Amino acid sequence: MEEKINVNNDKWLKEFAKQKEIQSTLEAIIYSTDDAISVVDENGLHTIINPAYTRLAGLTEEDVLGKPPTIDIPDEGESMHLKVLRTKKPVHGIRMRVGPNRKEVIVNVAPVIVDGVLKGSVGVMHDVSEIEYLNEELKRVKQRVRHLESKYTFEDIVGKSRGMIIAKEQARKAAQTPATVLLQGESGTGKELFAHAIHHASKRKNQQFIRVNCSALVDTLLESELFGYEGGSFTGAKKTGKKGLFEESNKGTIFLDEIGVMSLNLQAKLLRVLQEKEIIRVGGRSPINVDIRIISATNIDLKNAVKEGRFRDDLYYRLYVIPIYIPPLRERKEDMPLLVNSLIRKFNQDFGRNINGTLPEVLDILSNYSWPGNVRELENVIERAVINMKLSEELILPKHIPSLTELSKVEVIEEKPIISYEADNLIDYNLDNNNLKKIKDDTERAALINALRAVNGDNLKAAKKLRISLRSFYYKIKKYNIKKIYEYK
Repeated sequence: MEEKINVNNDKWLKEFAKQKEIQSTLEAIIYSTDDAISVVDENGLHTIINPAYTRLAGLTEEDVLGKPPTIDIPDEGESMHLKVLRTKKPVHGIRMRVGPNRKEVIVNVAPVIVDGVLKGSVGVMHDVSEIEYLNEELKRVKQRVRHLESKYTFEDIVGKSRGMIIAKEQARKAAQTPATVLLQGESGTGKELFAHAIHHASKRKNQQFIRVNCSALVDTLLESELFGYEGGSFTGAKKTGKKGLFEESNKGTIFLDEIGVMSLNLQAKLLRVLQEKEIIRVGGRSPINVDIRIISATNIDLKNAVKEGRFRDDLYYRLYVIPIYIPPLRERKEDMPLLVNSLIRKFNQDFGRNINGTLPEVLDILSNYSWPGNVRELENVIERAVINMKLSEELILPKHIPSLTELSKVEVIEEKPIISYEADNLIDYNLDNNNLKKIKDDTERAALINALRAVNGDNLKAAKKLRISLRSFYYKIKKYNIKKIYEYK
């Protein structure tokens, strides 16, 4: 009998030791996790909390253990532990505040059921501020990844003028096809912005987007950069050779900016890329297949370049599959308020400012200027205005853009004309007395005066009539001393 009791005792001790080991293991797991955990029994009294819980709730073990689950709820809110004990069903993603510091958390609670009997519940809390921080970090990482592919989308292109709406519609359609795109427009109109947006809206958006400024590199260097080279093909070349940008952008998009300056030799090689979808490295013989989309851009008249023999006609027609014209700023003045507000938001972020906008007079000044540098020049003007503003100032005033203010003034002085308007009297074609430069100067002077006379002295209209920027116009009337004319009849 005594032997039987000893056997039972040994069995009970082993079972107890096993239960103790399991409990120790569970406690070790709960204590080691960074998640805030609280456990209550079937009566709703706290039995276990871990260090992460005490840190998050701002309560000690003495404050919580053996106490009801409402001990960590500062408001008259419902305890999720009590709800789970009542319903025997888990709850997920409940947002609430806990502890004396009213820390905002998200709570998940599940019932503990053993052999069909409710034994308590386990709650896990997550710090909302930490979740929000991680979400922001994720956004930043995604943004960096997007920058590796393309910086801008169509949402980044500001403008509701007819010309911009047409350009964006054409670009959106182009993005859905693999066709070659030619972006045409003056410098500073946003051609690169369109190239980024087209790539980002295309099926290649998760692949490389590579920009090449064809005017920034000499001919030989541009060739090796675009096509790559075999090892030892020229002095200074790597022994292992180098991949070119066409290979690097395989499956992706390559943007060739200022393509109009490319030499005829490189144009022939580019034509092969477009026609055969293959490249040959500098110093190499074997063709390499590439699957790339080419978006090109130019601020010169390629048609005229073809006529003058500076650009290959066969390449021109290969590039001219989907031409998109991006209008200059002077042709879309109605977009000025949108552009200015967008730039103000950008520089508010960059410089930590809180500028609310501009006075109406500022928009008038900006709208009356011809913007030879287009949106890029406008960006520089707004940035300079923001930098020059005092921290207490919240509106951009005319004084913050003095250079434009001066250009917008039309100087009219009531004084007799100092020169005749008769073109025959203005220009003396006697080559014995004049050289070619003087004849050209006199001709230009007469053209300026005739333009002014035709528009009754309106400088902006005269500049438009001559198809030159207002800045160039002011330079020329100053050069030829035409500033004192007051009537153009």
